[in-house]
Amino acid sequence: MTTQGDQDAAVGPATVGVEPGTSAPSAGATGRSTRPVRYAVGMFGTSIPINMFLAFMAFYYINDLGMDARAYAAVLALYAVIDAIDNPVYGYLSDRTRTRWGRRRPWMILAAPLLAISFIAFFSPPDTLEGATLIAWFAVFTVLTGTSDSLVNANYGALLPELFPNEKRRAVANSLRQGFQLVAMIISVALTPRIAEAIGYSRTSIIFGVVAAAVIIYCALGAREDPRVLTAEQPRLLDSLKVIVGNRKFWMIAVTSGLYSAGMALVIAAVAFFVEYTLRLPPGDSTYLLATVILVSALCLAVWTRLVRRYGPERIWRIALIVLAGALATMYLADTLLLAIVCGALVGLGYSGVMATMDLIVARLLDEDTARTGVRREGMFLSAFGFFNRLNAFVKSLGFLAVAMLFGFHSGDDTGARPDEAARFLLSVFPFVLVSLAAIMSHFVRFDRGTAAEILPTVAVGPAGGAGEEVAEAAAIRSPGTNAPGTDDTDPPGAADARRPQP
Repeated sequence: MTTQGDQDAAVGPATVGVEPGTSAPSAGATGRSTRPVRYAVGMFGTSIPINMFLAFMAFYYINDLGMDARAYAAVLALYAVIDAIDNPVYGYLSDRTRTRWGRRRPWMILAAPLLAISFIAFFSPPDTLEGATLIAWFAVFTVLTGTSDSLVNANYGALLPELFPNEKRRAVANSLRQGFQLVAMIISVALTPRIAEAIGYSRTSIIFGVVAAAVIIYCALGAREDPRVLTAEQPRLLDSLKVIVGNRKFWMIAVTSGLYSAGMALVIAAVAFFVEYTLRLPPGDSTYLLATVILVSALCLAVWTRLVRRYGPERIWRIALIVLAGALATMYLADTLLLAIVCGALVGLGYSGVMATMDLIVARLLDEDTARTGVRREGMFLSAFGFFNRLNAFVKSLGFLAVAMLFGFHSGDDTGARPDEAARFLLSVFPFVLVSLAAIMSHFVRFDRGTAAEILPTVAVGPAGGAGEEVAEAAAIRSPGTNAPGTDDTDPPGAADARRPQP
């Protein structure tokens, strides 16, 4: 009879992103591993402020405060450029940070209160502001909220592949954090219209900001970064940029992710406009539509996760994008709240599938880079992805500029002759085009799992580390030179013979 200890001894150590002859970093080097739920809850903290910020910034400033949509679009375009640039900078600083508390945790603890303060200020402009002064306030705190969120997420996101190197355990951690994100979206997106009606946007932001900062700090304090990573080679800026820019998969995944992210950001921002101007209902009723999308996403997340574990993330990722694009097209037909809710449920189905797979696709790319180069640069890579995702603000600005030019919708005081069609365009037409392009591009992404299999880590065995089983499992399913189950990298007949040395 083979015990778990015998299995772990038989597996032996494997190197993670280190040069031959050096010791391998270990997730369990300290005798403790990070609990997936402790890491995942951080997504709740990072999601609450930014979701309310992105979902209601346009409606609050354009519809409620009367700021011109063209000024909004101009500020958002500037914000997109600044926010896209700061992402790689924060990732580079994070990768090169060396402290006794780790690389990522100090930045998260520093950025959490900055995010809360700037977020609260954004939704608390003085009553005396109007015209140029209101635009200036909007611009300053849009940039500050966005850049502090970038600093948090550049470090939080970089922890996923580092803390959970085994893909199945990583999938569990990612599923949990997406679940926390959906809970945060229910509170900060679906319920915000009702909460803001009762206590105002300013008090709502105070509650959300304080809770977010506390949860982010709690998550950071529980992350068990590997101290041996601190002695590994520090990535050089120019070398990292060359590696990232020269990686074809990076470009394909980044553009796909950016298109999808921009489409969904526009959908969430447009719901309140759609409910008021197309359905001709009180803005508070947007809660029902938003809640439907989020609740269906939450209910379907476990199903998508099971499909991912069986068939691999690439295939499911592509299917989910196709489902999402089709669902967005149906939103154009919705002319009653009931029909909008039905179409919204389909959007939630597709959205959930992309949530369950997107981060796993990115993590696979990071695995490949670590195996190939021997350098861990998760922060730089994820911040480079953030560059494209943050450009969704620029795409959103184009959407609002388009409705100003095509439909004459400038503000809540100057809606033009066809505000109902303007809202449909924002909610359905433009997002459908973006997500459809993302679905097409996803079909060009392919992974060689034999390369990434080389980075299996040494982890602690038994109760202290809690990861012995995952090492044995990983060794069984991801041996170098073989195809892992559940990927698109199966060989055609005769390919194995073709790889053998010929006499």
